[in-house]
Amino acid sequence: MTVTTRRRELLAVLGAAAAAWPLAARAQQAQGRVATIGWLGSFSSETSRPLVAAFHQGLKEIGYVEGQNVTTEYRWADNQYSRLPEQAADLVRLRVDVIVAAGGEPAALAAKAATSTIPIVFSAIDDPVRVGLVASFNRPGGNATGMSIFNTPLNAKRLELLHELVPKNKTVALLLSRGVPDTENQTADARAAAGTLGLDLHVLSAESEGDFDRAFAQAIEMRVGAMMVHPTAFVFTQRVPLVAAARRHAVPTIYPAREFAVAGGLLSYGIDFLDVYRHAGLYAGRVLKGEKVGDLPVQQPTRFILAINLNTAKELGIAPPDRLLALADEVIE
Repeated sequence: MTVTTRRRELLAVLGAAAAAWPLAARAQQAQGRVATIGWLGSFSSETSRPLVAAFHQGLKEIGYVEGQNVTTEYRWADNQYSRLPEQAADLVRLRVDVIVAAGGEPAALAAKAATSTIPIVFSAIDDPVRVGLVASFNRPGGNATGMSIFNTPLNAKRLELLHELVPKNKTVALLLSRGVPDTENQTADARAAAGTLGLDLHVLSAESEGDFDRAFAQAIEMRVGAMMVHPTAFVFTQRVPLVAAARRHAVPTIYPAREFAVAGGLLSYGIDFLDVYRHAGLYAGRVLKGEKVGDLPVQQPTRFILAINLNTAKELGIAPPDRLLALADEVIE
């Protein structure tokens, strides 16, 4: 297929929308220019495959197909967040058209520090206003927008669900890990939610895979009866060893996404991450078409998934109440 033919086909798909593109974007398309996305990932390519696929599905829905009219430059930090600033700077040097900051605050903050002009679409950020990525949810301003994971209210809901599953327990722990930029506020919010339920809350941390067993052993020493895992890119990529540690120490634990329950975790409640990344693809496509990134509202999740692993519940000697099973979107047997 010639460049001219490809250009004509793309314009036919976009139809009247092409007329609204900014002059520069239309000029680029007329020259047959392939747009370039810079992907700045906090974790590894292997663990990110489903998320990348969901992102490209969103791009495809808005008219961009990898290898045809868009190409992606990937940079992976492999959970080594210290790599992100240089990787972000490298994408800026390449003059990519948009940077997709994947994997929470570490990637988004590194991208924001590297450029004030290249549009940034972030994913899975708890509160982008609080960490300084945008001015507001409705009018982000600046050069960044994206998807919020709405985590602070979700932590309160997770504690409610965990308390319903093990109602006799009065002491819980919050497991924090690398990638939490606002630890004080996150801890305060969790303590407030626990206090509302009449629970005492302890805060533990894990900075590497080897810390998981230590954290659960410490929880047992403190007579903690249940654990809540705070979502970060690190725990998401390390969900298999994290879940294994929780089961070894027999600590009832609630996790931030269904992928943990699928991996053997007792209970999970959170957003649909695949849907979040699909929407990030839609936003990246809108930016490539010429919309101002600062005018695109930060999107908040609308779909939440409650998953219960009955095999793990049986292993722990827990019988989930009927009401909880009825509420569950997915029951794993």
